[in-house]
Amino acid sequence: MARFEIPAGWVVQAYRFALDPTPAQQRALRSHGGAARFAHNHMLALVKAVMDQRNAERSYGITDDQLTPPLGWSLPALRRTWNSRKTRVAPWWGENSKEAYNTGLDALARGLDNWSKSRTGERAGKPVGFPKFKTSRSRRSVRFTTGVIRVEPDRHHVTLPRLGAIRTYESTRKLARRISAGTGRVLSATVSQDSAGRWHCSLQTLVDAKARPDHAHRSLFPVVGIDVGVKDLLVVGTADGTELERVSAPKPLTRAQARLRALQRTAARRHGPYDPVTRSKRQPSKRWRATQARIGKTHARAANVRRDVLHKATTRLAQQHRVVVVETLNASGMRSAGGVYKRGLNRALADAALAQVRTMLAYKARWYGSTLVEADRFFPSSKTCSACGGRKPNLTLAERIYRCDRCGAAIDRDHNAAINLARLGETQLLGEQSSADSGSVAGRGAIHETEPARAGEAGGCEAPTPHNPVGVGQAGTVVSQGTAA
Repeated sequence: MARFEIPAGWVVQAYRFALDPTPAQQRALRSHGGAARFAHNHMLALVKAVMDQRNAERSYGITDDQLTPPLGWSLPALRRTWNSRKTRVAPWWGENSKEAYNTGLDALARGLDNWSKSRTGERAGKPVGFPKFKTSRSRRSVRFTTGVIRVEPDRHHVTLPRLGAIRTYESTRKLARRISAGTGRVLSATVSQDSAGRWHCSLQTLVDAKARPDHAHRSLFPVVGIDVGVKDLLVVGTADGTELERVSAPKPLTRAQARLRALQRTAARRHGPYDPVTRSKRQPSKRWRATQARIGKTHARAANVRRDVLHKATTRLAQQHRVVVVETLNASGMRSAGGVYKRGLNRALADAALAQVRTMLAYKARWYGSTLVEADRFFPSSKTCSACGGRKPNLTLAERIYRCDRCGAAIDRDHNAAINLARLGETQLLGEQSSADSGSVAGRGAIHETEPARAGEAGGCEAPTPHNPVGVGQAGTVVSQGTAA
């Protein structure tokens, strides 16, 4: 089957709305989510049973041509097997849309494919484990690709298959205007439930002429560098040393710790799902469930506050500047695995969500005609003096003021890194404008350390997965580029 190709000049954008369903619609949504989980778990158990049977037969010396026939792992194969078994194993299957079961089967097919490719080395990144069974506390989600999916003319309802018209908290006028003008088309709808128990609908839409709005004027500084951190979420600087903006980290999870501690102590006094005396499962009490719902709402609010600050800051940067340079941080590697001595730092890193900055800028740069340049992971933006270019290899995290041993300059650590990143963006832009035979200016010895061999040892042959393709001689990579306005 041919993959869907986005037409030229169009982009795919998701519009997410919080739903206000009726009690009957809430039961239907939970039923659809449970149906997706049941289909996933049932077919996963069947896949595991067939694999175990074939392994047992091989241990008995049975040849491969006489083994139990394998079960296909693709979505069409899983769907055919499910359709042949659903009447027997799930006689209630007609109560929900077929898209609910297709959602569970699609998740299983993707999980099995990722696990298989990870074992053979075809998939880059961390090793992927074998798919696990979904519990009743797993995140409920259903994706609709067929049927009636539309935004109602009153701009406060969305219609989904088998669920009908569901009221939304926010107005849907922005999406409705695009659809009525012919510049937007809904491709699919995904309904999911967050940790607070609220349902959301994400409409995947094909949008035409997505560009920078007229009210968003370009800044006088076309190239900026962004240094991300825990105390100050974003520090925006230019190549000439001007600090344009400093966005403080909201730290919503840190501010909610007092409330979370009180709620966790309250939940510990309730009748939970696990009995520590008998070491067995039990039916949790209603008060325990109510306390867990309050804990989920607290986490959801912290996530919403964090997401709101990130979206506003990244949108402003992508609209106002022509070239934006960010760091390529190993966010997961910065957090120790269970290290008690770094517990506070780990929580602060998770609360800041540093990796989300680069993710949001990647697609917003395409929307608003900007260029996103990612500095190499080993680019010493914090260790390099922005005044003389000297290096300070032994720079600890506690040193918030960068003091150069060569020229004696003293500057804020984050501001210094933002200046170096902005200069990298200028050399990258100059490299693109240079002749073809001269090569990229940004890559000419930009990240050579005092001992160049160390940069190559960081991603040696012993690594199980491919690393960043940016080599030692290339300091930055253009990952997203739109049409400059």
